[in-house]
Amino acid sequence: MNDFFQQLNRDLKQQGTGTPQLIIDSSRLDQNIAYVQQQLKTAPHLQARLVVKSLACMSLLKKLSCDFNCRRFMVFHIAHLSQMFEAFDQSDLLFGKPMPIKAVEQFYQQIYQQHIEIKNNQLHWLIDHIERLKQYVELAKTIDVKLRVNIEIDVGLHRGGVRTISEFDQLLNYIRQHSDLLELTGLMGYDAHVTKVPSIIKKTERAYEESQQIYADYIDHLKTHHADLWHDQLCFNGGGSPTFEFHVKDSVCNDLSFGSMLFKPSDFDSQYLKNLQPCLFIAAPVLKVLDAVEMPSMPWLNPFKGLHHQQAVFIYGGYWMGQYVYPPKTRPHLLYGRSTNQELVCISRDYPIHRDDYVFVRPSQSESVIPQFSHSYLYQHQSSEVELSQCTFQVWENFRE
Repeated sequence: MNDFFQQLNRDLKQQGTGTPQLIIDSSRLDQNIAYVQQQLKTAPHLQARLVVKSLACMSLLKKLSCDFNCRRFMVFHIAHLSQMFEAFDQSDLLFGKPMPIKAVEQFYQQIYQQHIEIKNNQLHWLIDHIERLKQYVELAKTIDVKLRVNIEIDVGLHRGGVRTISEFDQLLNYIRQHSDLLELTGLMGYDAHVTKVPSIIKKTERAYEESQQIYADYIDHLKTHHADLWHDQLCFNGGGSPTFEFHVKDSVCNDLSFGSMLFKPSDFDSQYLKNLQPCLFIAAPVLKVLDAVEMPSMPWLNPFKGLHHQQAVFIYGGYWMGQYVYPPKTRPHLLYGRSTNQELVCISRDYPIHRDDYVFVRPSQSESVIPQFSHSYLYQHQSSEVELSQCTFQVWENFRE
């Protein structure tokens, strides 16, 4: 990808902001979208659900919603609801984590009143425990609203949720007893552990089979022993980017979440996502270029500074959650320390670099990095030749936490 970064560097020097920018490579993003579309066609029983926190940019979400013909979203922050209601009048919003009762109260006191005509039948609140469900019932009584709830089940991740049939029955019986205030909308079982368990402990394929069997057992128990709560529109959500490839091949779920894999940050470097390409980068301007690193108060090290064949480069910003990818072998200095303001990075003299050039970081995840930037820049380029290069930077506003 060296040619890509060299061209992006030239284009940013001409059209960039001179500040750290979050860059989305349009060509690679479109290739990832096309691949995911192709895979989803092989699994017509699965409804796609886009993860908002991982794609926290409204223009991007609108594009993806059209590309995947999708109005289903997974949300993780109350603050995102208002923007989602305004942008998607027919959206289906499933929470990916249980919300503290105070957060839910604030939603109904503030955001709900602004969107009262469209939103309550679009929301699935996630329930992980009977005590939380009781809190929600008390709130429902107070505000006179029927709450739609989705039950979190533990399919092997062990991050909470229902772990036994008796817990499951307790929740379902309570929903039945309060049917005037609660409506069951389905189940959610996140299986990110499947691809992360070391193969020496358990083969990935086996871990997936076990998680699916757990999920299937809960579905079967619901249908068999709580038939009055069963209906064909129940949402059985699963997946996430790490196990996308498994679900499109065979899944008991009917609702599949994904998001981060469309950007392919480094945390998603997996053999199971090998057909996707990285397309999200941080571009950081170079402020200062020194011939070598000089450590403060350590003059006795100076005679050795030229032996390392490295330049000392100070950039605008730094300490992002990610890895430096260009120039090659760029890295922070082990002794000098990290900085979010003016980070020192070591760059080989084999790669001449100057003030106002850019260095590039590949984020390890998208959900923590995107909110650090007010905008994303969709980079569209047509040629790697300087004299023929035509590029645009389309500005997209990001969600902020």
